[in-house]
Amino acid sequence: MHILITGGTGLIGKQLCKALLAEGHELTVFSRNPASVPVKCGTGVHAMAALGEWHPGQTFDAVINLAGEPIVDARWTARRKQVLWESRVTLTGELVRHIATAGRKPTVLLSGSAVGYYGNRGDAEMYEAAEAGEDFAAQLCKAWEDAARAAEQVGVRVCLLRTGLVLSNNGGLLGRMLPPFKLGLGARLGDGKQWMSWVHINDYVAMLLRLLHDAQASGPYNMTAPQPATNAEFTAALAKVLHRPALFAAPAPLLKLAMGERSCLLLEGQKVLPGKMSAAGYRFQFSSLADALCNLLCK
Repeated sequence: MHILITGGTGLIGKQLCKALLAEGHELTVFSRNPASVPVKCGTGVHAMAALGEWHPGQTFDAVINLAGEPIVDARWTARRKQVLWESRVTLTGELVRHIATAGRKPTVLLSGSAVGYYGNRGDAEMYEAAEAGEDFAAQLCKAWEDAARAAEQVGVRVCLLRTGLVLSNNGGLLGRMLPPFKLGLGARLGDGKQWMSWVHINDYVAMLLRLLHDAQASGPYNMTAPQPATNAEFTAALAKVLHRPALFAAPAPLLKLAMGERSCLLLEGQKVLPGKMSAAGYRFQFSSLADALCNLLCK
């Protein structure tokens, strides 16, 4: 297949490109920095600098939409919220418009979302049928999904990837956490009771490939491991793998003062379970957090 990928130079995208190339697919990656595409995604991967380069006569068999500015990296000012919205909702809408006008439409759109869709639900278990939350992150995810679902109106199969915290040894969440933890300065966040719904990057890519190839798969999928952990449990597990203490706690008021509204991403959480993936018979390589962390870090 010839597959168009947005966000292909990111943490997930780079590993996904590697897996797709191994399957023999032809790839085009949309990137604002097209010169970086062959370096990050693989020799022979085509680069697209603007979606406007997709002319109606060009054919893609599938589209994988992973683009989006990092949500935790900057304070949520009005301008930052607009940037987050444009990089997810607006871009997805533009992508779907190109899909709709294509002479031969792709058969499937796999489009990014996040477990933040559910908002802060405490200890309640979240499956795919649950409704969206009310906070900014939840409403951003809902609008993002709605923009992608519009492709269904032109006969394209759509899968929505409600992504958890992706664990990788090439950056991402662990890349941020490892420096202080290696120094013995690891700390739980607030009371540590908030849920962290995580997934090993190998499982994430494997699940995504399954959705790509399964013509019956559609709608939202919780892209998480089946055993979420609280922040306190995650902190203890990471410290144990690194053979370091984690004796500290970052007070919630301090995090709220430093981070503003986006502190909810650290102090609140969702206990998300991969209901549809499990029902479809997917067998996780890493269902245990300890096993996932050791695979990535015990080397």
